[in-house]
Amino acid sequence: MIDRWSNIVAHRARLVLVLGLLLVAAAGVYGVGVFDSLSRGGFDDSSAEGYRELSAERALFGNQSVDVVAIYTSDDLTADQPAFRREVAAVVDGLPADAVARVVPYYAAPDAGLVTPDGHSAQVLISLAGDSQDDYLDNYEEIRPGLDASGAAGLHTDVAGAYASFTDVNEITAEDLERAEIISMPIVVLLALLIFGSLVAAAMPAMVGVIAMIGGLAVVRLLTQVTDVSVFAVNVISLLGIGLAIDYALFVVSRFREELAALPEDQPDAAQVAIRRTIATAGRTVLFSGLTVAAALSSLLIFPQMFLRSMGYGGMAAVLIAMLAALTILPAVLVLLGRRVDAGRLPWRRNRPVGVSDENGRWAALARAVMRRPVAVLALTAVVLLTFASPFLGVRWGSVDYRVLPDDAPAHVAAAKLTTFGPETSSANSLLEGADQATVDAYLADVAELPGDPAAAVIAQAGPHVLIRTTWDGNAQTQDSQQMVRDLRQITPEQGTVLVGGQSADVVDLIDSVGAHLPWMGLIVVAVMLVLLFIAFGSVVLPIKAVAMNAFSITASFGVVTWIFNDGHLSGLLGFTPQGYLDATQPILMLAILFGLSMDYEVFLLSRIREQWDAGDPSLPAAARNEIAVATGLQKTGRIITSAAVLLAVVIGAFATSGIVFMKMLGIGMLVAILVDATIVRALMVPATMKLLGGWNWYAPGPLRRWWERHGFREEAIVHPAGGPDAPTEADAGGRHRLTPTG
Repeated sequence: MIDRWSNIVAHRARLVLVLGLLLVAAAGVYGVGVFDSLSRGGFDDSSAEGYRELSAERALFGNQSVDVVAIYTSDDLTADQPAFRREVAAVVDGLPADAVARVVPYYAAPDAGLVTPDGHSAQVLISLAGDSQDDYLDNYEEIRPGLDASGAAGLHTDVAGAYASFTDVNEITAEDLERAEIISMPIVVLLALLIFGSLVAAAMPAMVGVIAMIGGLAVVRLLTQVTDVSVFAVNVISLLGIGLAIDYALFVVSRFREELAALPEDQPDAAQVAIRRTIATAGRTVLFSGLTVAAALSSLLIFPQMFLRSMGYGGMAAVLIAMLAALTILPAVLVLLGRRVDAGRLPWRRNRPVGVSDENGRWAALARAVMRRPVAVLALTAVVLLTFASPFLGVRWGSVDYRVLPDDAPAHVAAAKLTTFGPETSSANSLLEGADQATVDAYLADVAELPGDPAAAVIAQAGPHVLIRTTWDGNAQTQDSQQMVRDLRQITPEQGTVLVGGQSADVVDLIDSVGAHLPWMGLIVVAVMLVLLFIAFGSVVLPIKAVAMNAFSITASFGVVTWIFNDGHLSGLLGFTPQGYLDATQPILMLAILFGLSMDYEVFLLSRIREQWDAGDPSLPAAARNEIAVATGLQKTGRIITSAAVLLAVVIGAFATSGIVFMKMLGIGMLVAILVDATIVRALMVPATMKLLGGWNWYAPGPLRRWWERHGFREEAIVHPAGGPDAPTEADAGGRHRLTPTG
């Protein structure tokens, strides 16, 4: 299939390019409308106890939750003065009835602690109308302008609550994404210019990155026609669309230049020959890399939270479009450019050979040095990476609230202002169904005996359905609050049933849901990786080794983000307020994305090593042949993988400048993993393990080996025979290279 496609691109480059650009233009027009189709909620698990409690509570009593807290402050007036109250009352009376379910102004609940001790600030509690998080966000945006007290009294308004925080997160994230793209793209082009040494070649990664983003948005809009997709899908499209497009373009362009440099200057069809060989080699690598990254991201689809699934949708769309662009539009452009791909060369690069790799260069020397002492190198690097990973053993979990926002974000400022009314408290709602008065009294007594001095009271009742609210001191995200929810859920009423919900309960449900689905996610990722890598390399050993190597870089990154964001180190330097926990969903995203990205470099390196193994002298002992293949493969990929890692680090580093804590955490975690994978793992651990395994690197049981010899999908060893560049090679004559018994 890949060979037929390479011939089509070589001989029909203009047609492929025109059709590709037409599709990109159509995708651009269609994809612009995606933002109106995206959901802004999607954090719920419909099977969780907290979700079921909230649904039943709303059906019986309406919305009893406090969704919005409007805080009114005056330096001159106090809340008991007529001008202050008159202005607040005007705001309350002006709220649209269809957007709110319940409003409790401070003057209607004088004993609820809604006025500060000095009397200069007061609260209005608002419950929003609607049936879903999107409804609440829409209604919040409808009432938000009307909450500003702009009368003669000149009150200052702050708005706190979950939906104020969600709105700020969405707005700041959109601004951060735009800034990250503005920062990263010029730097990417500049670095690509330094890497390739020519203006034309340097433009190729940026071109593929733009196409990946445009196509990814169009695909996501198509998906919104059949399922809900969160607005956060756009984040991962920008991150992976640009990042992987850069990787794939580097792989393809560098191999094209290498193949072109091996052909005579006066050969008229040199570009066609070079692109066929490029697609047959680097193209296969890009194809398998795209499939492995997409497979890793597909594991997010098993989670019940829609926003996690949306990250999977967006990531898969971006990766697959980047892969397709690198196999269609980019090769077509390269064919049409031919040797002009090196046009606009930098002055100091004009006399340097293009596409030539010294097989005895520094990377090969490093590989040979590592393979002389593989046990020592492997032991030392493993200890270093496990040390990096060790802080993860002390991780604490939580969820998103106002503290993920910058300190100066409106919702964060408002939440901080709430502390002037009194100590921070948390609450949980217990819905007793089928309970008599004796059962309610017994339940209240059991709650009062729990550690943490909770206070419980009935807040609504409809026949045998009773809603009890339990409050206690402390933040909803703390370990003590999570334990309070677990303790409440251990109380069994004497009659009927009970469901416990609320913000702390939502945190507990999220952590439990992620923990329950994580093993299945890991099983899916590992199983798919093992199958795909066996098809690529014809070995059952290399896939296992690749998964193990990736585990080192990923756990090291988890340890670093725990040390920074859980333990609070470097918070001043990085510009965030420590939360004392990690958002439970972010390591899941990191695991899926990083497993795919780490495998990207692994596939590229092992493909070249496999190619060198196949082209090696079969008369050599397996150990010597393996050592030559490893050193040569590392030399041929060293510069380009390093370049790809640097460019990807620039893109991810730009995202790490986000003011949102979880975006900053995701960016820094990915940055650490990519740098570790492209240096320690690729340059030290891989050569060491491949040296120790020797000929066993290429082992497969007889039936699997024979299947792979017939159907294996891999790069072919390119041979330039004496009969000319288009004369039949061993692969052309025999279909596939014969494997030695150790293969």
